[in-house]
Amino acid sequence: MKPECFKNRLYYGIFLPVIAVSGFVIDSPYYLQVLTFIGINTLLTIGLNMLMGYAGQISLGHAAFYGIGAYTTTILTVHFDFSPWAALPCTLVVTGMVAFLVGLPMLKLTGYYLGMGTLGFGMIVYVLFREWSHVTGGSSGMVGIPSLSLGPVSFSDSRNYFYLVWMIVLVCIVFCQRLIQSRVGRALRSISDSENAAKALGVDTKDLKLKIFILSALFAAMAGFLYAHLVTFISPGSFDFMVSIRMVTMVVIGGMASIWGALLGASVLTLLPECLHAFADFEMVVYGLILMLIMIFMPRGLTRGLMDIYERSVSKQI
Repeated sequence: MKPECFKNRLYYGIFLPVIAVSGFVIDSPYYLQVLTFIGINTLLTIGLNMLMGYAGQISLGHAAFYGIGAYTTTILTVHFDFSPWAALPCTLVVTGMVAFLVGLPMLKLTGYYLGMGTLGFGMIVYVLFREWSHVTGGSSGMVGIPSLSLGPVSFSDSRNYFYLVWMIVLVCIVFCQRLIQSRVGRALRSISDSENAAKALGVDTKDLKLKIFILSALFAAMAGFLYAHLVTFISPGSFDFMVSIRMVTMVVIGGMASIWGALLGASVLTLLPECLHAFADFEMVVYGLILMLIMIFMPRGLTRGLMDIYERSVSKQI
């Protein structure tokens, strides 16, 4: 068995039982909601990891697509009385179109220039959310977002929503792994290693970068849809520049070019603030110190760092 296949089976063997058991064992709506937020952040991180980790394209404004997804479904359901499930395809189409229009000129940039371009896009969208008050509610936000339901099943129940989000996360993980293992995935990695070399080998880098940019935007839109119908209130502050930076940090901490790293990074950075409330005024200091130590001692991310520790311990025993 190939080492990569073994690792995937190991990760699935841990992931599936933990999710299945957590929904039954945990009774507290608060803890279920925290785990649900981990799932939403995982969707964001997987999409961004596909763009940054595998395609090597920097994005510092990805919270814009997260916000477009949340605001589109909110406007359709609140202002136009759409069913949330009818609003979902509209949300994905709108976000995909915006990603196409933005990515077409933006992805001609490379490196830091691309990062600055996406940063500017994120700031423009944030200002639009805040100033277009008669549509978006402005700084006060929007309330009255309907909860999700499917026939007799109501997702206003914390446990049901938990399973809904993690089922979507599982589908996205499987899809991305299949994509990475395909010819397209190998082409993506070649762009990350050397775009000029990829072009020389016949890879249509312009088309592929645009497609993966749109895919990552759709993942963010899906996360925005789930977020909006979970909290039933949104405001521009939930999609500002710091949210984009947090998403990038999740990718880096978990491990670039690692789907399971996206899950681990999202889990750590969602749970860490919850665990640091006891430090009160020193919360951000401890938070920064932990992140700094991770980057010093595990520069390739938590997933690869922990796997390296496991492999060293096994080799010593042998």
